Amino acid sequence: MSLKLSRRLFILQMLLTIAACQSNKKSIPELELIIGTVTYGEEQETLNQLSRLRDYLGKKTGSLIQIEPVFNENIAIECIKRGSWSLVFATPGLAAIAISDYKYVPILPLGIEINSRSVLIVRKDSSLQKIKDLQGQVVALGLPGSAAGYYVPLYNLYGLTLAEIIFAPRPKAVLEMVAEKKVAAGAVSLEQFNVHRSTLNNTEFRILFTDPQILPPGSVLIRADIDSKRRESIINSMKDAPLSLIQDLNYVPNGEIPNYKYMISVVKRVIPIAKNINSKPAQLF
Repeated sequence: MSLKLSRRLFILQMLLTIAACQSNKKSIPELELIIGTVTYGEEQETLNQLSRLRDYLGKKTGSLIQIEPVFNENIAIECIKRGSWSLVFATPGLAAIAISDYKYVPILPLGIEINSRSVLIVRKDSSLQKIKDLQGQVVALGLPGSAAGYYVPLYNLYGLTLAEIIFAPRPKAVLEMVAEKKVAAGAVSLEQFNVHRSTLNNTEFRILFTDPQILPPGSVLIRADIDSKRRESIINSMKDAPLSLIQDLNYVPNGEIPNYKYMISVVKRVIPIAKNINSKPAQLF
C-alpha cells in the first residue's frame, strides 16, 4: 500500500471514528455498552476476539453491546475524553490518562509482559552510541497515549534539541522509518520490537537505549459513572468467561490491578516537555 493511500485511509478512519466518539454519552440507552480498544493494524483479529466478548457479555448481562476498535491512541484518547467508551482494553499509557484525567476505573489487568520496557532503536550500522548522540537528529515516536512509544521516550529525551520529531501511527511504522533512514532512531516497546524486527528482513537493528523501568501492564477499564451493580455483573461475567475467550483477549481474571502511580507521574512530567514537539527544531525542555 502506498504511503499516500495509507495516509488517506488513516485520516478517513480517524474522521469517522472521532465523529462516532462525539456522540453524547447521555443519549446511549441505559443497557448499552461500547467496548473500545486500539488495534495497531490488526483490525480483523481484534474484531473477531471482541465479537465473541460482545456476544458473551450480551447474554450474561442483558446489555446491548457494540465494539469500536480504533487505529491508534490519538483516536482512543478522543473517545475516552468524551466518555463514549463504556469499557476499554487499554495500554499502560492510555490507562494512565483515562484513570488520572477522565475518571475511568481499572477492573481487570491485561496479561503481564516480562519485557515491558521502552527502547530506542537505531540501524545496526548507525554511528549513534548513546542517547545524547540524538542531539540534532530526527527521531520517530508513537502517538500520545503510547507509554513506550511516546511518554517514556520523551521523558528520557529531556534536555535534547532534536532536528524534528516524526509521529508514527503504530510501532511497525516506527521501525520502517528507521530501516529506510527517514529517522535516526525510533521509540517502541521491547515486545513490539521483537515482534516486528523479523518482518523487516533486509535491515538489522540495534537497541540504542533501554529504559530501566518495567512498565505496568494494561488494564480493562470501565467508565466511573456506570452503575455499581452493572459493574459487578460485568466483572463477574468476565471472570467466569470461557478460558479460550480469556486467553484470546489476554486479561487476567483474578489478577492484581496494576499500580499506575509511576506511569501517571511520567505523563504529567512529559506534558510541559512536549509543548515544542511539533517545532523544527524540537527543544525538549
